[in-house]
Order: sequence, then C-alpha cells, then structure tokens
Amino acid sequence: MAACARDSRVATVMNYLAHLLLADGSPESLVGGLLGDFAKGLDLAGLPAPMMQALMAHRRIDAFTDAHEFVRRSRARISPKYSRFAGILVDVFYDHFLAVSWTSWSRENLGEFSQRVYAALQIHEALLPARLAAVLPRMKAEDWLGGYAKIDNIGHALAGLQRRLRRPMELTSALSELRAGYTDLAQDFARFFPELRRFTLNLESAQPL
Repeated sequence: MAACARDSRVATVMNYLAHLLLADGSPESLVGGLLGDFAKGLDLAGLPAPMMQALMAHRRIDAFTDAHEFVRRSRARISPKYSRFAGILVDVFYDHFLAVSWTSWSRENLGEFSQRVYAALQIHEALLPARLAAVLPRMKAEDWLGGYAKIDNIGHALAGLQRRLRRPMELTSALSELRAGYTDLAQDFARFFPELRRFTLNLESAQPL
C-alpha cells in the first residue's frame, strides 16, 4: 500500500506486511513485493521475471490504495498536526490491523510466514538494494513483521520514521492517533482489505503465463 502526503525522503518499514501477504508466495514474489519501496536506483533489468512482476504489482496496489475511499477516510481521521504524514501513519496502522486479524486472511500463521519471508530475502540477498540488505539482519532478529501485532512495536516503527526525517517532527506521539481512533480505523481496514485482495487476485489472473 502507498501513502500520499509522504515525505519522499523517508525510508523505513511501513506497510511491508500487506505487500508480502498479497504476493503469490514464491520466494521471488515475496522479495519483489518489498522492492517497490526500494526500487530507486535498482537495476530492474537484472531481476528475475517473477520478482519484476511482483514489483509492478506493488505499484498497482499502491495506486489502488491511494485512491480508495476507505483509505482516504482513515487519512482524514488523522489529526491536522500529523496531516503531512497521514498516509504513512495509516500504512503502519493498517499493517497492525492486518497482523492482529491475520488468521482471517491466511491459513499460515504469522510467525511461520515471517520466517519464510526472512529466508526468501536471505536467499536473494545479492539482489537486494543496499538499504534493504542493511536492515535485513535486524528485521529478522527483532521479527519486525510479527511485531506489527503489538501496539508498542508500532511505536518503535514510528520512532524509526522519526529518526529518518530531515525536518524534525515528533512522530512517536502519533501512536495516540491509533489508540484514540482504533475502532474506526480498524473498521476502515476491515472494509478496505477484502477489496484490495480482490483487486490483487484480478492482477494475478491477468499476468501472462
């Protein structure tokens, strides 16, 4: 998923979990599902076809998400103080809702899925952009993907965002936006995500054999 009103200079874990779940499950597709956030400067011509297809699907998913009424509704729930980062915050919050409702979306438990993702990234580490390769050891050791289910870990993700901002902005306090609007934001996600799944399935059916 994407975030309008993003600071383009921010690079951190945002909505990795959603893109990974929406990939087709192969190691190449899992890696490609993440590369959409790291593609700048990447030699796309050197990517395996399944990885490239997943990267392109990532971009279409971002565009679908940005235009969706429930996502826009969630962004509008964010206080004006954080309006510049509303898209980023909703991305992070939606991955939290995905994690806590994981069994509704996948037969594979989140812990096993996360380990499979880390293994896929390690297998294809030579193809990863430097920024992604650099954070991979910490991502695995701290289980960033599984950690989305815990609100405290969302606070850590926001702290990571804050450290990467060139313009000082207090983002860790934005966790209060999740707590205060939890029910409404969760309902937005619950109405949005099935539509995103259908959109993704249509993308997969349109892929060349």
